[in-house]
Amino acid sequence: QVQLVESGGGSVQPGGSLRLSCAASGNIFTIYPMGWHRQAPGKQRELVARITSAGSTNYADSVKGRFTISKDNAKNTVYLQMNSLKPEDTAVYFCNAEGIFSGIRYYPGSWGQGTQVTVTS
Repeated sequence: QVQLVESGGGSVQPGGSLRLSCAASGNIFTIYPMGWHRQAPGKQRELVARITSAGSTNYADSVKGRFTISKDNAKNTVYLQMNSLKPEDTAVYFCNAEGIFSGIRYYPGSWGQGTQVTVTS
């Protein structure tokens, strides 16, 4: 199984930047599509960004052009670079490994514990 640990959250001013990291343990990291989700108080969790094992990416409309998801397979780490941050970006951000089928096997996904991002003046 893969275990995920996020880091890099904090408090920044509007217009500032943060880079979140998600470190994975286990020997099957590269097969998983990886995503960043966020959940603000009183709201449902939403997908922010996603990257496939082949490197294809997609983003929520609300963050497109401001956030960039990337990964380093050699380091078993996925990143979320967040620029031009807005107060509405304030949320707990979660790293996610999606469960997938590979060959005849199914590999269950997992979630990190979350890291708080606060954007305020």
